[in-house]
Amino acid sequence: MTKNEQIVRRGYDIAEKQDAEGFIGTFTPDGEFTNEALGVTYHGRDVAIPMIFAKAFPDMHRELHNVYVDGDTVVVELLLQGTHNGPLELPMGTVPPTGKRMNAPCCDVFRLKDGKVRTFNCYPSAAVMLAQLGVLANLQASLQTE
Repeated sequence: MTKNEQIVRRGYDIAEKQDAEGFIGTFTPDGEFTNEALGVTYHGRDVAIPMIFAKAFPDMHRELHNVYVDGDTVVVELLLQGTHNGPLELPMGTVPPTGKRMNAPCCDVFRLKDGKVRTFNCYPSAAVMLAQLGVLANLQASLQTE
């Protein structure tokens, strides 16, 4: 396992523990986190904002499947797993708890600099996640009644 893969795996371990300060510490001072599904980028201490998923999915787990390393770039294929037992705060509004399980595919791309994360681009399958939570079914039903 390369040093850069170890750094990224350590970041996932910190996220599993829902340690916001520890997560922030894995980034460079000018580091950024982008949730590509939402089109939102966080900088500096705000990189921990995505930890809101811990509130929505208190049992959140990231099941890592494949890790690819090319120099300072690390790409991870994974599943985001958890039970939707808390409010899911999204830029377009809050999804109330559904109690449903999520098992959504995701791909994360990390670019490291001097042993820390410079950029973290997260590509979660929002459509799969929202369908599993029943949100898309509710949207479809409301569109059909209009």
